[in-house]
Amino acid sequence: MIATILTLIVALEHLYMMYMEMFAWETRGKRFFRSLPPDLFTPTRSMAANQGLYNGFLAAGLAWSFFIGDPMWSANVRLFFLGCVAVAGTYGALTASKKIFFAQALPAIVAMVCVLAKV
Repeated sequence: MIATILTLIVALEHLYMMYMEMFAWETRGKRFFRSLPPDLFTPTRSMAANQGLYNGFLAAGLAWSFFIGDPMWSANVRLFFLGCVAVAGTYGALTASKKIFFAQALPAIVAMVCVLAKV
């Protein structure tokens, strides 16, 4: 049950990131991504939308794991997509901002531990 809730939280987080990067980059994105100068939002709109699409795929994969009937396959798919989130969050922390680790990678890692522990 805990693993399911944590996975749902990670999926919702990535859906929100998808929305922010694909549809609200030049509006709400400016308030959310304060480390970027305001004049960079318009020229980076398509790049952010591409990144948002990837976040949407991660959310879709996590959501898909809830609809797989076989518990073992469901856990394997969930672990794969949580692992992708953890790797992306770790890379982001190393290359962009350490905050990304705590916002993205750590929740995915905790969810993975819970999936593996079957809690």
